[in-house]
Amino acid sequence: MTTQIPESFKNGINQWKKAFNQQDAAGCAEQYKENAVMHARPFGTFRGTEEIRAFWQQIIDSGYQDVEYQDTSWEQIDGNCFILRSAWTMNKAFGVVHEEHWERQPDGSVKLTYDDFEVLGER
Repeated sequence: MTTQIPESFKNGINQWKKAFNQQDAAGCAEQYKENAVMHARPFGTFRGTEEIRAFWQQIIDSGYQDVEYQDTSWEQIDGNCFILRSAWTMNKAFGVVHEEHWERQPDGSVKLTYDDFEVLGER
């Protein structure tokens, strides 16, 4: 049986990618819940939207752009949480998303509560 991924979850990751590709670190951080945890291998662990925004700003300022996801899969945890896994590429690097935990919020939107990704190499 194939699980249908609700559009709100697909929209969440699409909004994050759109913000990154528009070089908008604040827009990237808006896709995370206030107390989210992000493991960015090999850079470190970032907690909360301000640390996460600062990380994405540094990446953007370093010339990284044009993120694309490939071979994306979703795992349903419950009706309010899906985990995304994917390979990704940017103009200067490539890697893997080990887990993005997207959770539905009380207002119906979805936010990242946990993010674990890794840079595997440069391009």
